[in-house]
Amino acid sequence: MAGHSQFKNIMHRKGAQDAKRARAFAKLIREITVSARQGLPDPAFNPRLRSAVQAARVANMTKDTIDRAIKKASGAAAGEDYVEVRYEGYGPAGVAIIVETLTDNRNRTASDIRSAFSKYGGALGETNSVAFQFERNGVVRYPAAAADADAMLEAAIEAGAADVESGAEGHEIRTAIEDLFTVRDALEEKFGPAESAKLEWRPNVTVELDEEKARSVLKLIDVLDEHDDVQTVTANFEVPEDVLARLSD
Repeated sequence: MAGHSQFKNIMHRKGAQDAKRARAFAKLIREITVSARQGLPDPAFNPRLRSAVQAARVANMTKDTIDRAIKKASGAAAGEDYVEVRYEGYGPAGVAIIVETLTDNRNRTASDIRSAFSKYGGALGETNSVAFQFERNGVVRYPAAAADADAMLEAAIEAGAADVESGAEGHEIRTAIEDLFTVRDALEEKFGPAESAKLEWRPNVTVELDEEKARSVLKLIDVLDEHDDVQTVTANFEVPEDVLARLSD
């Protein structure tokens, strides 16, 4: 019986991982679709599409899947018409949250996002109700093995980047919004394709959470992130390492 229970547990975890991977692929395909429709359906001449394709490759999406998504987006019967909609609100403990979506049904998405905030101790606000607590930057990421810190810093400054952070996990190069793809292209000439290159929100001030509050906030973020229409969720909180370790047990 114990062996059977263990097998079921393993299968449950595998099923959860498979479902998470499927959701991630669906979000990437949606980004490829929107990017292809907003410009040329060729990554060489469409910076946003090129970034979307690279993100899909990093996630181990097959070339056939990527090509089908681009072809479908540029076809005569292109299917769903997605629009970008940003939602803002406060979670438990006054944590500011920005939710970016690609949706083909604004009413459905707004209702679902509002319901999630309400159910898990938050409240959806108006546009720009929390955005002032964040900065919008371009972010280019490379693995640590791509270059040493000095070489990356020198190349990034030469390319016009605003800041660089290098560590064991990799290199994070921040740019002004309008410089993102210029900096990315310059770095790729030296170091090859980036892991990712996209616009991101970065909080100006963060809220430190204890275990109880962190559990509530992370639950809300998980629910939001699992929604099919949600592309990114950004919040201005920090969790101490010891608390994070307990939450991971």
